[in-house]
This record gives sequence, C-alpha cells and structure tokens, in this order.
Amino acid sequence: MKKKKKKKKNDEIEMNENRNKVNVLFDSLSQKGKKALICYVVGGYPDQETSKEIIKTLINSGADIIEIGIPFSDPMADGPTIQQASLKALEKGITPLKCFNIVKDLKKQFKDTPFLFMTYSNIVFSNNLRNFLIAAKKNRIDGFIIPDLNVEDSKEYLELARTLGLATIFLSAPNTTKKRLSEIASASTGFVYMVSVFGITGSRQNFEKYTFDAVQKTKEIINRYKIPLAVGFGISNPTDGKNILKAGADGIIVGSSVMKLIMDNENDKDKMLLELGNFIKELKAICK
Repeated sequence: MKKKKKKKKNDEIEMNENRNKVNVLFDSLSQKGKKALICYVVGGYPDQETSKEIIKTLINSGADIIEIGIPFSDPMADGPTIQQASLKALEKGITPLKCFNIVKDLKKQFKDTPFLFMTYSNIVFSNNLRNFLIAAKKNRIDGFIIPDLNVEDSKEYLELARTLGLATIFLSAPNTTKKRLSEIASASTGFVYMVSVFGITGSRQNFEKYTFDAVQKTKEIINRYKIPLAVGFGISNPTDGKNILKAGADGIIVGSSVMKLIMDNENDKDKMLLELGNFIKELKAICK
C-alpha cells in the first residue's frame, strides 16, 4: 500500500476560514446587550515598553478591541495629535516589525482581545502583501484597517485576509451613498468603520445632527449584511460616546483623545496610566 502523503501546510501557517476574533467579540457583547469600546494608540509611542504598559492599562480598564497605528510618515487620515505621535515614534525607530512584536508579547496575556492594525496601503504592499499578512497572522494580529485602500482595489487583500482569518474593516463617511455602503459592508468581515465627521481625526467640541442621522442610515443599510457598525473620529468624552451609541452604533472608537492624554503626560508615566485608566473606565461605563 502507498503511504499517504502528509498534508502540506500553506506557507507554514494554518489557514482559517472561520469567524475572526472581532466577530466573536461583537457577538458576545450583543448577547449581553453591550456595545464595544475600541481604543486606538500609535504603536511604540512614546517607546516600545511604555506602549505595552499603555495597552495593558486600556484593556484592564475596559477596552474591548485595541487598534494600533503603525507609524507612517504621511498619515493622511490622522489629525495633528496622532501625526505628531507617529512622527516621534518613527524618529525612535519604530517599525512594522516592532509593532508586530508588541502584539505578540501582549497576546500572551490577552489572548482573547482582538488587536487590529491601522495602517496605510504603502506599508502593506511595499512589504509584499502576502508576506505581510502571513507575518501578521503569525504574530497574532486579528485584522486591518487601511483607510486609503478602496474596495475596488482590494480583491487580493480580501482573499488573503479571509483565508488567514483576518478581519477586514473598511471606512464609510456621513455622505456615503446606499450603493457604496452596501459594497463596503459586503467587503468588511470585522465591522464597518463610520467616520463621524468630515475631515481628519481629532477631538471635537460637539457633533452636528448630520452625524447622528448618518449613524442611523448606515446602520439600517448594513444590517442586511449582519456586520456591526463602529463609529470614530472626534469622540472625546462619555457624552459623545453615549449619543453615538444611542443613534444605533454597535461600538465607538476613541483615538485622538487617548493619544492627547498620553502625550500630555509623556514625562510622568504613573500619572499618564492613572488618568488613562480612569478615562477608559468612564467610556466603558456607557457601552451598555
């Protein structure tokens, strides 16, 4: 009898076509009647070790999903606070590989917490798309947000990401058409990221009516695809977050306010972590 050949592993990594960790997280929260708190930080800022402590504080204080921005020299979707932190991280030698290592280390303690990379297509494709996504999977990254990648140009990315079990997240705006929202929802396997206002990231004093109308409209359209809706850009306090969730969002994304708090206390780590923890606890309290 002929011996059966051992099944060859594809690129030495176990492929996964099942639901990703982001799906599992949103389903779990929904069953409990709760909403998701997603927190953004610039990877490796103010330094690699402190970055890990910051993320640990975020998770221990209530963050459900961590979004790590890979430092980039031209972060077009980011406001001045995140741009400044990103440039400082680059000056200190933070690379995508070092961001991979941050997640790999933290996953030892927080294996069920989804970690997402927010990055730009230049970084993903210049490092060889296939190799980059496989490296992400090996280092236990759970998905990607790539603001400058259009659905039309994402076929290869989507195929690879789905095969690897990586969540894909695409962005919509308040004025995105119904047809476009359908395309975005069908391409997203994690959640749809709705930008709450026109323009770049950054804290704001208040939201206008069009934001809440857009949340309701977007939720109604993407519901048929059974994909969650998370809203970000400009959420700076619990009241903002509560109003966004009340309008129909399944989660809120807080980035610039988190980064501002970190930057304001860069030289006093104990104070930074204490204030950060208190801020996240306040935000988490309204996610129900």
